[in-house]
Amino acid sequence: MLKIVYRDETLVVINKPAGMLVHRTRLDYGETVFAVQRLRDQIGLKVHPVHRLDKPTSGLLLFALNVEALKDLQTQFTERKVEKMYWAVVRGYLSEDGTLDYPLKREVDPYSQSTTEVNQNAITHHRCLAQTELPTPVGRYPTTRYSFIELKPETGRKHQLRRHMAHLRHPIVGDTRHGDGVHNRFFRERWGIHRLLLHAQQLSFNHPTSGDRISLTAELDEAFQDALEKTNLVSPE
Repeated sequence: MLKIVYRDETLVVINKPAGMLVHRTRLDYGETVFAVQRLRDQIGLKVHPVHRLDKPTSGLLLFALNVEALKDLQTQFTERKVEKMYWAVVRGYLSEDGTLDYPLKREVDPYSQSTTEVNQNAITHHRCLAQTELPTPVGRYPTTRYSFIELKPETGRKHQLRRHMAHLRHPIVGDTRHGDGVHNRFFRERWGIHRLLLHAQQLSFNHPTSGDRISLTAELDEAFQDALEKTNLVSPE
């Protein structure tokens, strides 16, 4: 059963598990479990996903219960009135807080008619929450360093956070597409942690009916908590 973080007559917010697609896609023919269908069956109502989370990313996912609310919330995303904050574990010491303003090429869907790879502006703010150094050689160094970080995207490009962290040479642990396979394998073999360590932890938006500001948080799952404990990274209160 999906964990419902917030629900009223207009919208529902869930804590999406890592490894679950938001909806059906031709890119994952073999998948049979989707957040849209699972939530619809769970609450007995038609639901409209307002935005997306990558399949391996966990955390807050917003659904509208009618078309009017859907349009309002999607406009808020377009106009950057929605605030999102993610937690991630990355390779190395990302010591300096800052902002990365680095354009990303639009990733073309292989099933799409379009073949144009245009550059899109992409902005991500990052802040270090904790760091650790393990006395275990992974790769060419005698010790291994990781950072637990906060990420706030201003834009919503496909795989933006994963690609931005890879650009900074601090890839997110567990990222099989843009990450570091050696460190991903270390987490799998040493601790049995197979998931992408990226979690949509906070979401703030204006309620489409009342106009009130809604701010929500989502708990980390057991695997992410285990990763923080095993690496001696401390989760903030």
